[in-house]
Amino acid sequence: MSDEINIIEQNITDTLELNYMPYTMSVIVSRAIPEIDGFKPAHRKLLYTMYKMGLLNSARTKSTNVVGQTMKLNPHGDSAIYETLVRLTKGNDALLHPFIDSKGNFGKQYSRDMAYAASRYTEVKLDAICNEIFKNIDKNTVDFIDNYDGSLKEPVLFPTTFPNILVTANLGIAVGMASSLCSFNLKEVCSAAAAFIKNEDIDIKKYLKAPDFSTGGELIYDENELKKIYNTGRGSFKVRAKYRYDKKNSLIEIYEIPYTTNIEAIIDKIISLVKMNKLKEVNDVRNETDLNGLRITVDIKKAADPDMLMHKLFNMTPLCDSFSCNFNILIDGTPKVLGIKQILREWLRFRVGCMKRQIIFDLEKKNEKYHLLSGLAKILLDIDKAIKIIRDTEEDKMVIPNLMKGFDIDQVQAEFIAEIKLRNLNKEHILKRIDERKALSDEIKKLSEIKESDELIKNIISDELKEISRKYGKPRKTDIIYKDDIKEFSLESFIQDYQVKLFLTKHNYFKKITVASLRSASEQKLKEDDEIIMEIDASNKMDLLLFSDRFNVYKTKIYDLSECKASSLGDYLANILDLEDDENILYIVATSDYSGYMLFAFENGKVSKVEMSSYSTKVNRKKLINAYSDKYSLVSMCYINEDCDFIAVRDNNKAMLFNSALISPKAAKNTQGVQVYTLRKNSVMSNFIKSDSFQSVDLNYYRVDKIPSAGHFIVEDDLTNNF
Repeated sequence: MSDEINIIEQNITDTLELNYMPYTMSVIVSRAIPEIDGFKPAHRKLLYTMYKMGLLNSARTKSTNVVGQTMKLNPHGDSAIYETLVRLTKGNDALLHPFIDSKGNFGKQYSRDMAYAASRYTEVKLDAICNEIFKNIDKNTVDFIDNYDGSLKEPVLFPTTFPNILVTANLGIAVGMASSLCSFNLKEVCSAAAAFIKNEDIDIKKYLKAPDFSTGGELIYDENELKKIYNTGRGSFKVRAKYRYDKKNSLIEIYEIPYTTNIEAIIDKIISLVKMNKLKEVNDVRNETDLNGLRITVDIKKAADPDMLMHKLFNMTPLCDSFSCNFNILIDGTPKVLGIKQILREWLRFRVGCMKRQIIFDLEKKNEKYHLLSGLAKILLDIDKAIKIIRDTEEDKMVIPNLMKGFDIDQVQAEFIAEIKLRNLNKEHILKRIDERKALSDEIKKLSEIKESDELIKNIISDELKEISRKYGKPRKTDIIYKDDIKEFSLESFIQDYQVKLFLTKHNYFKKITVASLRSASEQKLKEDDEIIMEIDASNKMDLLLFSDRFNVYKTKIYDLSECKASSLGDYLANILDLEDDENILYIVATSDYSGYMLFAFENGKVSKVEMSSYSTKVNRKKLINAYSDKYSLVSMCYINEDCDFIAVRDNNKAMLFNSALISPKAAKNTQGVQVYTLRKNSVMSNFIKSDSFQSVDLNYYRVDKIPSAGHFIVEDDLTNNF
């Protein structure tokens, strides 16, 4: 019996709508993207749990206790909760203003391998700055919702008294979108927010200088790029490490690194570059981070220039890294990418709303108290009457109705009066309550005025910002250096220049050997049946051009080619250059300025003279096609820096000597050249070499003053010596 498979067709749009879209929205709204208070839901659930545990003004408790309690609001598991807690602690150094005061090992944000201790070994409490996060949260300043099982209430947002969204660095990856918020200095944020409240047209850069990170470093200030970030919420900037040089011990100490990298990534990259012979100045690199803080030590050669080396490291390692900004924030449940002013505007709107709700709450409480004291004021007219009413009432349940009737007060007032202790019926106590009623009246009037005036509310917010800046503000950790003040080093300046010998073999093997290494070598190691076909002198900073039999020229920097010993086979060019199948390199040229010419001799008696500058390109192209003409069979090619004498041989029985100046140079690489030899039918030019490579008793016998020419028969002795 075969199993039947029932296939139910379903419209893809229905599947997306029913399954994918709810998941997407859940990740965006309930997990990855921060809201205007600067927190994600996981942060909020954890901190609010700690607040309800009384950890704002008490001693630390075990992290395990906090994690367990948080699971009442966050059902995602203890490890995820503890990981969230770790990042919010002082010990982790991930935030400029940590929200959790911690004791124990919480790892470090700047280390990939420094693991944090288990929750049972660490202790936490809320830091003092959380007073500003939770301020008046119990006065209906924000909305509350049920937790996942309806057993508890939790806040939708925190009523933060400062723009925490700009102070706390936040990274989040949702579905189809992401968020990346850098942190700014609290003092600068409060100053910018206070100025913005007074005038929204301010130049925000005057107050908010640049981002600031807990790991310090140096921010490379690019005004145009930061202006773009401030205006649009998108863009990137670079932060580089701080270092100091110990001349006595020839070592560089790196003590602050970019926020986006870690110690291990930096050290791994340096080690990799040393192995690749790209950092010859470095002897050793070590991680010497301890309780005193971060430290990467780089031992360098005594002859090395530390500043030059550091610029090299900034260019080649994460010691200089970019932070990509994407200020994507949830505003009323909708993700929006906002600039700094837009963020401040949304935060101010949110904060004004919180303040109004708090004022309404306070007004209700004060009005209730005022109402009670108003009832108390009425009994002052006749306290004895109140006592008589209570004493003459036979049934307890009639005390309240009788007081209401006797003094024309409502039930709430009567209840309050009935509960007054006998000892409080003295004149002093009653007069104090009357004065309190008058003060309440003034407060109610003032609060009512504030409630109706956004301007007054904004003034209060501005005063709070100034107080927060004074109380919690810290100096900048990330220094600002201006792009124009940085000494630029070209890539060439990082490269060591020294003399090398380059070898090309018949079977496409290539060797780059230093002169020092070559002196100590006995003989060149080659594959069986292989032989060296070219050997040239060059320096490490030169460009290398490799001409192939497929009319291509391949270009590379000599310093990019690995050095080898004479005892090794060298590098196989097919692997380095991505040669075509069965393509072979015929000729190599090293040049630093692309001066001189390439000469290409063909069997039909023509020679083309191509300017070397034709092979120079502005972009770093590795391959140029049509490097020389493909119309006729190539006899030989040769590089010359200036014009010189050549011997052209016909059918190995005739030769002629002429100067290359007789050939006009061309800029076109694939030019067919000019006729040099006058050939008979079925004759070919069989060789084309520099004159010093031709052995002759009388070389001038073959000289011609103009081309083309039929040449001269080779004398017997010269035939013997050359063929």
